[in-house]
Amino acid sequence: MSKPRILHLGKFYPPTSGGIETALETLCHDESGTIENRALVMSKGRHTVHQVLDGVAVTRVGSVATIGAVSVAATLPMWLARASASADVVVLHEPNPMALVAYFLVRPALPLVVWYHSEVIRPRWRYRLFYKPFLEFALRSADCIVVGSPPMKEVAALVPHRAKCVVVPYGLDARRYQATPAIAERAATLRQSLNGPVLLFVGRLVGYKGVEVLLRALPGLHAHTVIVGDGPLRDVLSHSARELGLADRVRFVGEVSDEELLAGYYAGDALVLPSTSRQEAFGLVQLEAMLCGRPVISTNLPTGVPWVNQHERTGLVVPPGDVAALRGALARLVCDVDLRRRLGETARSRALTEFAAEGMCRAALRVYQDVCPDVFPPRRSEAPVLSLH
Repeated sequence: MSKPRILHLGKFYPPTSGGIETALETLCHDESGTIENRALVMSKGRHTVHQVLDGVAVTRVGSVATIGAVSVAATLPMWLARASASADVVVLHEPNPMALVAYFLVRPALPLVVWYHSEVIRPRWRYRLFYKPFLEFALRSADCIVVGSPPMKEVAALVPHRAKCVVVPYGLDARRYQATPAIAERAATLRQSLNGPVLLFVGRLVGYKGVEVLLRALPGLHAHTVIVGDGPLRDVLSHSARELGLADRVRFVGEVSDEELLAGYYAGDALVLPSTSRQEAFGLVQLEAMLCGRPVISTNLPTGVPWVNQHERTGLVVPPGDVAALRGALARLVCDVDLRRRLGETARSRALTEFAAEGMCRAALRVYQDVCPDVFPPRRSEAPVLSLH
C-alpha cells in the first residue's frame, strides 16, 4: 500500500535560512514513516532544480525577477498543477504571495491545509488590492488552517475562519542542538575571545527585528553582543553601533554555518529577540536558544513570542520598543549568574517537552488524517489536534 502524499507549497527550503524554512524542513523529515512529503518552493536563481535532500524530493522553481522580498516564479502554477496530480493533500505555507497566486490559478481538487506562519504587514491599500483577495480565497478554500500558537488564532485575517483553525506548536529536533565536543571547543574559543558576558541576536537585519532598539539599550552595559544574520539594514546598524560607542563590544558576523551558530548559542549567556512588530509570530530562534539551555529576552507582542518565552520562567519579557525596559532586563541577566542558570534550565525543559519535532509532526499527521480520511488509515480515538487556549 502506497503512503499518503503531502505536497508542501512553500517559499524557500534549506539551506535557505529562516524560521518558516526550518519548520518546513522539520515537517518534511517526519520520521514516522507513514507519509511521503514533497516540497515545491522557489529558487533564488533563474533555473528550476529538482533535488532529493535526505530523502525529501524538493523542486525549486526558477525565479525571473525579485520585487521587494518577493521572488517572481512565473512557472510556479505549471509546476503546482503537475505536482498536485500525484498528491493527496496540499499544504500551503503562508505568507507566500507567489504560492497564493499559483493556488488561485490552478485550484487543485485536493484537500487544502493553510499553514499560517505569520501575519503580512504591508501598506493597507497594497494589502487590500494585491494580497488580501488571494489570501481570502485560500483561507475560504482551506479544509484546515494551522497556526503555531493560540494568540495567532486572533489575527484579523483568521478571525472569520477561526472555526477551521488548529494550533500546532513548532518543534525542533533536539539532537541537532547537542553540544558535541567540537561544538563545545568552538564555543569555548569564542567565549575566550570575548572575555565577558555574551549576548546573542539571531535573525534578519530588518526593521521589525528591533536591533536598533537593542543597540540603544547596550551603552553602559558590561557585556559583548554578537549579531548573527544579514539584511538590508546591516550597514545602517553597524553605523549606529559606532555612533553609540559600541564598536568594540558589538560584532556583526553575518550569516554563519549551522555549526558556528550552535557554538554561538553555547558561548552566549542569553538570546535577545527585541522584535517590535506582529511580523514576529513565534520566534523559532527562541526554541534554538532554549534547547541549548539559554534564557531568552523577548518582547510582549500579541503573537506567540511571549507564549513561547514565559516571563520569569524561561527568560524575561519586556514591552516592544522600550529601550529602558530592555536595558533593565539585559542588566539583570548580565549581573546574575544564578538567574541565568535557573531560567536556562527551565527553558531547556520547556523546549524538550512542549516543542519537540516529534510532537509537531504527530499533530500535523492528525491534521492530514482529518482533512483526508479516505487516504489515511483510521486512527484510534484520541484528543483533538491541539486545542490550546
